[in-house]
Amino acid sequence: MQTLKMLVLFCWVVVFSCAEKPAIHAKEMKWKLTNAATVEKLKWMTLEDVASGLEKEKRPVLIDLYTDWCGWCKTMDKKTYSNKDVTSYVQQKFYPVKFDAEGRKAISWKGKTYEFNTRHKTHDFAVYLTNGQLSYPTTVIIPVGGEPQAIPGYLAPNELELIVKYFGEGKYGRVPFDEYQKSFKSSW
Repeated sequence: MQTLKMLVLFCWVVVFSCAEKPAIHAKEMKWKLTNAATVEKLKWMTLEDVASGLEKEKRPVLIDLYTDWCGWCKTMDKKTYSNKDVTSYVQQKFYPVKFDAEGRKAISWKGKTYEFNTRHKTHDFAVYLTNGQLSYPTTVIIPVGGEPQAIPGYLAPNELELIVKYFGEGKYGRVPFDEYQKSFKSSW
C-alpha cells in the first residue's frame, strides 16, 4: 500500500511539473509582443550613405565603434540603442553609423581611404576616430565641420542623452561642456 501511494505521488509530481502554465505563458507572450511593437529600431547607415546625406543636409555623425567579441558593445545595442528615446532622437538629429573596428573592408571618408591594418589587427578608420586610443564600445560624434570626438565605454541611455543633446542642439563649440552639463535636465 505504501509503495502504491509513493508511485501515485511520483506520477502526480511528474505530470504537474511537466504541464505548461498557460496563464504565465500568455502573460509573458503579451509582454514580449507589446515591447516588440513599441521599440523602434535605429536605422544604421553606411559611411557612403552619410557622405551623400551630408551633401543634402548638414548634421553631426554618430558612430558606434564596436567589435564582434565585445560584450559591452552587445549590451549597449540591447539597452541603449534599442531605447525608444535614444532611437528617436539619434535618428532625427544625427547620421548614425555602426562601424566594426576589426572589419576588413576598405572605406573612404573625406577623400582619404582607410584599410584594415594587419599588423595592429584593427581598422585604420577606428584608429583615426579614436586618435589611437582604442576601446570598445566607443561612441564617436563628428560635429558638422569638426573632428571626431570619441567617448569610450558603455553608455546607458541617460548618459548618452547628455552627449547627443549637447551635439544635437548645436552647443558643441559654443558652450563649454561642463557648463552645459550643470544646467542639463534629463528627460529620458
